[in-house]
Amino acid sequence: MKLYYSPGACSLSPHIVSREAGIPVELKKVNLRDKVVEGGGDFRKVNGKGYVPALELDNWQVLTEGPAIIQYLADQKPDSGLAPKAGSFERYRLQEWLNFITAEIHKGFSPLFKPNTPDEYKKIARENLAGRFDWVDQQLAGKDYLMGKSFSVADAYLFTVLTWTKPLHIDLGKWPNVAAFIARVSARPKVKEAMKAEGLIKEEKAL
Repeated sequence: MKLYYSPGACSLSPHIVSREAGIPVELKKVNLRDKVVEGGGDFRKVNGKGYVPALELDNWQVLTEGPAIIQYLADQKPDSGLAPKAGSFERYRLQEWLNFITAEIHKGFSPLFKPNTPDEYKKIARENLAGRFDWVDQQLAGKDYLMGKSFSVADAYLFTVLTWTKPLHIDLGKWPNVAAFIARVSARPKVKEAMKAEGLIKEEKAL
């Protein structure tokens, strides 16, 4: 399979999930500004919507939208425990989290990255995100991950969007459970592998 990604974008989530599940994917880097795939090729022919992630399957079908892709990957390796069994109540709880993350947090960041967003609205966007962080911080109290003790695809997605707080200079000190969650996920070996592969963190030098 081929995963079309842009370093540090929301495509980091399925990249992490593929490694956590032990599913090999060929990484295809995309220049989102020009919609060009590294090495040549019009990305819009892969995903007409023009944004990552996109997962090209072995049968040439293309799956888009992060929450759909990460559930698909998890279901290829059900023993990985990255998603509850389809049809179970816990699976719907997972989907509840994925919908919240995509609609209330992921899209909440969007205005902050756009240069043409008025400063007045950026202030409102930050306030809205703070309210969402308040909720997530409460939900993480006494838990390692969103669903409890086990790492799931929802955690990969939440971690990915929370990494955007750093370039936007959003101090997470007010949300200690969120900060601890980021530290916990970032320490996972497969998460480190994904971030190194995308050039987001440097390789650790041997002593």
